Amino acid sequence: MASYHLFLLVLAVYISFLVLTGLYFSKKQKSQTDFWLAGKSAGFLSVGFSAAASWLTAGALLAVIGFYMLLGMGSVWGFVAPNILALFIIAFFVKKIKSLPAITQPELLEMRYGSFLRLPVAVIITVVMILFAVADIKGFAMVLEIFYGISPTWSALIVGLAVAVYVTLGGLSAVIATDMIQFICLSLFILIMAAVVTSGGGSAAGLSLGEMVGGTPEGWWNPASIGMPMVLIFVLAIIPGWITEQDPWQRVWAAKDERSARNGMFLGSFLVAVVFGACALIALGLNNIYPEIAEAGFPMGMAKAEPALLTFIMESRFSDISLALCAVALATAAMSCTDTFAASGASCISRDIFQRYIYKDAGMKQVRLVNRLSVLLIVALATLGSFYINSIIDAIHIATFIASASYFFALMGGLYWKRATGPGAVASLWTGFIIQTGLVIFDLAKTAPMAPPYLESIHPVFMGHGVIIAMLISGIVFVGVSLATKPCEKEQLDIFFKNGNVETTGPATER
Repeated sequence: MASYHLFLLVLAVYISFLVLTGLYFSKKQKSQTDFWLAGKSAGFLSVGFSAAASWLTAGALLAVIGFYMLLGMGSVWGFVAPNILALFIIAFFVKKIKSLPAITQPELLEMRYGSFLRLPVAVIITVVMILFAVADIKGFAMVLEIFYGISPTWSALIVGLAVAVYVTLGGLSAVIATDMIQFICLSLFILIMAAVVTSGGGSAAGLSLGEMVGGTPEGWWNPASIGMPMVLIFVLAIIPGWITEQDPWQRVWAAKDERSARNGMFLGSFLVAVVFGACALIALGLNNIYPEIAEAGFPMGMAKAEPALLTFIMESRFSDISLALCAVALATAAMSCTDTFAASGASCISRDIFQRYIYKDAGMKQVRLVNRLSVLLIVALATLGSFYINSIIDAIHIATFIASASYFFALMGGLYWKRATGPGAVASLWTGFIIQTGLVIFDLAKTAPMAPPYLESIHPVFMGHGVIIAMLISGIVFVGVSLATKPCEKEQLDIFFKNGNVETTGPATER
């Protein structure tokens, strides 16, 4: 049997399991709460494994290994540390989030400020989820191209169709259940690769693991090697967008109780840290196998550093079945993130746009149909976007920066500041979105291939496509307009600051 056909067979068996999982949970759905929030019955293990799996995309893992190879531990602030810290920080917001009677963030913001905010937030979240999905599709496309010579279009179809089937069948219950299996597959692959690659790196350089660790360039292990100002900029640029990302909030709402949600977020943070720690060991081994990559430096060496693990696997001449298992393990990472982003974005389209504004009397059948089409739309647009955004990490960062600059202040300010008003939230949202989107487009257009970002070359404060500036302006507008306008009605504030344990389903009732 040809190697590629063996891969397709193993993948078909795996996808069949996912589809059966979706069918199982589809039979248990009696309400929209069952579909969107897994019946609010998820335990801390389910929440933790799902939270971790949904933030570990195959493409990002390959990029992280590449950054480790070229920049050492100082690179953690661009992706690794914010990932770990964001889930950890969300755990401290669980009590507030869990008490709110909402299913999606746009619905929550409608309850807090009024109906005029739900539509734009739903649209922005959908855009952000599409950009996140771009990273998954690019990463999996890289895997199949190197392993089997498959085109990016076919790679996207494999991921997209599989995700569309089991997500639309079983909703969030299917996503959470399959995420646990997908995380186990991915983490086993990464841990095994860490052992194999470090062993190979030691053999290539004639060094023990201890000697490899001690033989790294000066500052390689220092996470503050980029300087504290840069660390602070990265933290301010990335973490706000990730702690306000909709998908971990939906897992908090899906948890059976506050304790399960909080412990689940702590567990997710720990699991992510374990995987990224193993990635550092992989990078250490690869640097001894391919010393020319590290010598090329950043960003010139990134083109070879990002696929270095895949290159090692191919050059190691694994058996066909081992290669197929490696490809499927990386496919699980792509699917575990794509299903999360597709489900989150589709919930905004089908519940916050279709059911709220287009067809208010829509029942489960109509909503699920729109949800199915929305998943396909999100995957299709992400596939299209993958041909225009070259960097995997940049796709994730762009999505994060748009979220940070647009609705971070409206969302978190609405939860903890009574004086926040609807006009302030709307002004902040559109100001941040327009400025940040404009800065991203300008920066990408002005940056030469393989060169540092144009805005960053002007001043470090403009790094991250100028997100710090966009957030600063958005925050000032939010506070200024809120103080200049009439406070929200008492009934709106009571849900957030007084009657926090109200148990309803929000403005859109269940059917």
